[in-house]
Amino acid sequence: MLKLFLKMHVLQPKHSKLSQKDAEELLEKYNLSISQLPRIDSSDPVIPKECKTGDIVKIERKDGEKTDVYLRVVV
Repeated sequence: MLKLFLKMHVLQPKHSKLSQKDAEELLEKYNLSISQLPRIDSSDPVIPKECKTGDIVKIERKDGEKTDVYLRVVV
């Protein structure tokens, strides 16, 4: 059986799961519901292993000195 080991590539942005507290604060700060966030599939290989449906993932993309942050909800 072939086993695949996924390593983070140097060009792959950092993906991290938001804590429940941080997720609640984010939704309250921007007056959002979880259904208004863009979605990412739970089978996506870049999703941290501890993520489950309904969790919010923070994606950080660095461009020189600038870091862009994107949020997705796991479906």
